[in-house]
Amino acid sequence: MTEQTDTYEVAVVGGGAAGLSAALVLGRARRRTLVVDAGEPRNAPAAHMQGYLSRDGMSPAEFLAVGREEIARYGVELVRDEAVGVRRDTDFAVTLASGRTVRARRLVVTTGLRDELPDVPGVAERFGRDVLHCPYCHGWEVRDQAFGVLAGSAMPAHQALMVSQWSRDVTLFLHRVPEAELSDQDLRRLAAAGVKVVPGEVAGLAVTDDRLTGVRLADGTTHERSVLFVAPRPVPRVGLLEQLGAELTETPFGAYPVVDPTGQTTVPGVWAAGNAMGFGEQVVNAASGGYRAGATINGDLLMTDLDATL
Repeated sequence: MTEQTDTYEVAVVGGGAAGLSAALVLGRARRRTLVVDAGEPRNAPAAHMQGYLSRDGMSPAEFLAVGREEIARYGVELVRDEAVGVRRDTDFAVTLASGRTVRARRLVVTTGLRDELPDVPGVAERFGRDVLHCPYCHGWEVRDQAFGVLAGSAMPAHQALMVSQWSRDVTLFLHRVPEAELSDQDLRRLAAAGVKVVPGEVAGLAVTDDRLTGVRLADGTTHERSVLFVAPRPVPRVGLLEQLGAELTETPFGAYPVVDPTGQTTVPGVWAAGNAMGFGEQVVNAASGGYRAGATINGDLLMTDLDATL
């Protein structure tokens, strides 16, 4: 098969909020820009997104559809494909799963992350419905219901304390976390928040008429709950950045690239935005980060080209 090669000023890998926002800025700046979208948004299981001013309650799918329409107005190209490799010589050569190679002077990586869910039967099937992970995303919609929180390995008490803002009926299931891992301060705070702590491994969920009704422990007991918050293990999609030798830093939520305030990585000409640069980037933050990266890249290209004429 003949390799198809196209050249752009900027290639954006990832078609979520961060990538589309960067592409919008670059398209409006008259930069020839390509967005490579593998079609795997992190928030796909969610029916709605919250906390984005003027877009509160909008479905993620609709949000992305509107974004794609907007970038198309400014000549930005979008291809449904996956970037599987990247190398750098005079510019960046991005290899796509289809066999196509695209070249670009600058690269924006907005590939996000993958949520690795706890291996408790029923959790994956109900994730985004009545099994949730973010109180800021879903807390208002399930307020005042009976919450369960499945403790994860990182900061097991933290999520239970956070969700107590939305319900006074919260039970923390320690699952595989030893009770001894809770500090004295954790216990004092949990007690002050009225959070009940239940030791023992969680074996599954109780579901009636396609609604969560309880959390079942390995000893056979079931605790009535209508909502379960979990703490997925975030797996950053930073393979392309690793191929380019970008410096990463370890955090409790995975390894992310070292970036400056504009999102530029330690590899000249490469920016990161959205969940590809940090765990806590919500949709509104991702869009903002993409905007900053796009504006910075346009200025960088402008000055580079001007300096070349001097």
